[in-house]
Amino acid sequence: MRAPPACRWAAMGAGSVDFLRAKWARYNRTMDLHKVILYYGFTPISDPAAIKLWQRTLCESLGLTGRIIISKHGINGTLGGEIEALRTYVKKTKKYNGFRKVDFKWSAGDGTEFPKLSVKVRKELVAFGHPDEIKVDENGVVGGGIHLRPEQVNELVAERGDDVVFFDGRNAFEAKIGKFRNAIVPDVETSRDFVAEIESGKYDHLKDKPIVTYCTGGIRCEVLSAVMKTRGFEEVYQVKGGIVRYGNKYGDDGLWDGSLYVFDDRMAMDFSSKAKTIGECESCSAPTKIFVNCSNIACHKLVLLCETCAAKDRSSGCEHDLSKKRDSSLIG
Repeated sequence: MRAPPACRWAAMGAGSVDFLRAKWARYNRTMDLHKVILYYGFTPISDPAAIKLWQRTLCESLGLTGRIIISKHGINGTLGGEIEALRTYVKKTKKYNGFRKVDFKWSAGDGTEFPKLSVKVRKELVAFGHPDEIKVDENGVVGGGIHLRPEQVNELVAERGDDVVFFDGRNAFEAKIGKFRNAIVPDVETSRDFVAEIESGKYDHLKDKPIVTYCTGGIRCEVLSAVMKTRGFEEVYQVKGGIVRYGNKYGDDGLWDGSLYVFDDRMAMDFSSKAKTIGECESCSAPTKIFVNCSNIACHKLVLLCETCAAKDRSSGCEHDLSKKRDSSLIG
């Protein structure tokens, strides 16, 4: 018979126990030393290629991995690495005049979130498909929604009640595992679908309502809120710092329900141990927050499955539209 844990520890002897304690302490220190940052900044950039070269060189020198997108409208990134290296990155990035006001959001990491470093120049920071519609100055997006800090979001709901409409600025699949309570989730597969969705007339009855747009870190709402305002929505807000900032402040004691889908190897993150599991397995309807790639290698869909169904053979039965790719370049 195998000895119970207490007996096994005693049998090891003091030296072995001290060794295991030291090993566990080193593991915890490793976890404490690694973080993930998510950030964006809208500001005019005259030479995106030069910024790309500078950012890549800076990240490589600090041993950071992750993804950075640069355009004429600014920068959008998420990086992982040792906390001191990330602090150095933040300090040096903010020395660039246009990035002084960039808001960096921090979350826990273990150094394995990103397999490599990618720094690219794009026409848009978020691919809504209308790069010339968005105007940017040194203060950010021109004509966007009013920024609300997390506590101001709660104050607005307390004051205006059910008149307040939460409007999800993410792809619909992300909302399967987490969203603001009673939020409207537009039927979009990529960010490029949003303009047509807004112009469809589905939401015209909300044009005189207080609309609170939200997304992972806030960047998609910078564009979405401007798109909505130019199309007749009168009172549009956006959550400053996005879901990440709201969840970091209120955990699961606020207006957010579920887990947050993130664009790295974590796939999903919770804000506390009290997080609800609102996702349902697409095969058996069991509660889950696990996304897996469709087993058809030609398919770009993520499938929400429980652990049991994810372990089964899924080599057949793909009925997804293979003509559409998910927003693989999205960061937040």
